[in-house]
Formats: sequence, C-alpha cells, structure tokens
Amino acid sequence: MRVTVVGGGHGCYAAAAEMAEKGHNVRLWRRDKQALESLSDAGAITLVDHRGRREVPLERITASLAEAVDDAELVIIPLPATTHQSLSVELAPLWQSGQVVYLPPGTFGSYLFMKTMREAGNEANVSFAETGTLPYLARKHGDREVVVSAYATRLPTGVFPSRNSDRALAVLRKAYPSIEPVEDALSGALMNAGPIIHPPLILMNAGPLEYFPSWDIHNEGTQPAIRRVTDALDAERIALREALGYVAPHFPLADHYSAGGDEWMYGNAAHEKLTDSGDWREKIELEQHRYMLEDTRLGLSLMVSLGRWLGLATPVAEGLMVLGSAVTGRDFYAEGRTLESMGLNSLDLAGFSGLLREGI
Repeated sequence: MRVTVVGGGHGCYAAAAEMAEKGHNVRLWRRDKQALESLSDAGAITLVDHRGRREVPLERITASLAEAVDDAELVIIPLPATTHQSLSVELAPLWQSGQVVYLPPGTFGSYLFMKTMREAGNEANVSFAETGTLPYLARKHGDREVVVSAYATRLPTGVFPSRNSDRALAVLRKAYPSIEPVEDALSGALMNAGPIIHPPLILMNAGPLEYFPSWDIHNEGTQPAIRRVTDALDAERIALREALGYVAPHFPLADHYSAGGDEWMYGNAAHEKLTDSGDWREKIELEQHRYMLEDTRLGLSLMVSLGRWLGLATPVAEGLMVLGSAVTGRDFYAEGRTLESMGLNSLDLAGFSGLLREGI
C-alpha cells in the first residue's frame, strides 16, 4: 500500500518506520529542511524498540507536500492538533478521491480538514479518520532515530463522513490491525486521552515543572490527588459520550494505570513501560508546550463547548481550561476548537448527526 506520513515528530518517525517494516511503500514529508537533509542522506530511520535497534529504509523522503500526497492510498498525520489549521490549508487542494487520512489523535480535526478542503473548492471524496491516541509511546533521539517504548494494541477509530466507514476502515486495518470501529469521527475525538491525562498533570505539577531542570509528570508527578482529578475529568468525557448516544467501551483512562482489568489502548501495564523508559523526564515550558496549547486549549475547549451545547456541566474540564488560561495569559475558550469556532453550535442533535454521517 502507498502510505504517506506527514510530519517530523516522534509519532511521525515511528509511523514511517513501522509502515515500512510492514512492507508498505512509505513517503515521509517534513518541513524542517535541515533535519530532512540528515534523514535524506541516510535514506532510513533508526528504529529502537523491544526487538532491538535497526535501520528501516523509506521509499521517499521529501519536502514537497504535493509529491508526498499524490496518489497515496493512506495519509497518516501523527502531528499535534496545533498544526491542523495551517496544514489543512496547505493540503486542501491536494486531496484526491478515495484517499484515507488518519489523525492519531485528532481533536475533531477530521471536520476541520474536510471543511478547509471544501472551502478551497476541492470536492474530492476523502475519508478523514481519527482515534484516541498516537499508536506509539515514542520519543525521537536525534534527527533520524526514534525509540518506541510501546505499540498500541487497541485503536478506537471513527470516520468522517461515517458513510465511508467500511472502506476507510478496511484501508486503515492494512496499516493498523488493532483498529476498532466506533460510531463516527466525533466519537473518535472523544476517545482522545491527551486532554484527560495531560492537563491535570501539567497544571497540578506546575511548581516542580518550573523549578526543576527536568521533571517526569508520569512518574513522580502522578500522585493519588492528581489521579482523582484525572478520574473526575474522564467521567465528564464519558458523560459527554453517553449524552451524544455513543456506547461502551469508552476506554476509561483508569485502565491505562491498571495492571489488570480491561485492556487499554496500549495494553496492560503501559504506564510502567512509559515511566521505565525515562524518555518522559523532560523540561516542559508551560506557556508553549503542546500539553498546554493542544490538550488544555484545544482538547478541553472542545469538551466544554460540547457540554454547553448539550446542557451538561463539565466543571473539571472548564476549571482546568480556565487555569491554563491564567497560567499562559490567554483565553483558551476564545482560541479553542469549540463548536462556535467551527460554526457548528447552531445545529441541533439531529443536524449534527446528519453532518457526521454525510459530511460536508
């Protein structure tokens, strides 16, 4: 299968390496020309995981989006949602009918990408899909090396428009057999673990994050008081899903921390794999880190706006979003990915359901 990976982040390198090892013809695009030159010279990504260290050749490494996307069957965009607005504009005229685009995770970016495509006058029949997490716990070590601590074992995935689900999921399963279908793209967006796990961790660890040169929010930063807030926030996410008519499994985040019970997206004991790696001991700049600008600003604002639209209170999500605004001096709701900002707040539930099914 012809697979394109868009971006040069941790998940992008992991996706490119995994897809190539699975026998797909992989193209990788990234914007950073200096980093791209180092990768192009080698023609391969160095992958380190439970199977050891090895070189994984890629078919093509390019700085041209048009070259990367042309004739691709599957386009994977494992980038933060903060990149979606500008990237969707660049990609809007390039999409071709039949293509499947995967946003792992998406924060309802599937709607944004299709809306921008239509506004550019592109009427191609493209399927945009999103899931609840990156398929990898991964960190880059240098310009062309990526270390993968764990691979996702369950990827709840929804498609926009959902009428394309059967074909899109068939394509996606060639890349990720661990995909599990959910109702639609909004259901997939409300599986996103980032806005549940990261805002409590960074805001309730703000003191040590600013004081120490590095701090592991997933290790010493994950304490019982913070986990109780995370559970309360996750309960609000699940309540939103149920109010929208989405059914279980809801993938409660508590399963991520449990060594037994229901398997979460990365399997049992995934939290221990993450902390044991040491790769998440880092310096987090609160005013600019993606945990703040992506998960707190975009992810929580989406939850809060859905709650307001449904008449369902989300006090923990709203409180954390307001705290993030105070820490950064910005208005996260005004800047957020809300129903208002996407022009969807005037729809009723039936109209929203029709949009999710039929697309734009």
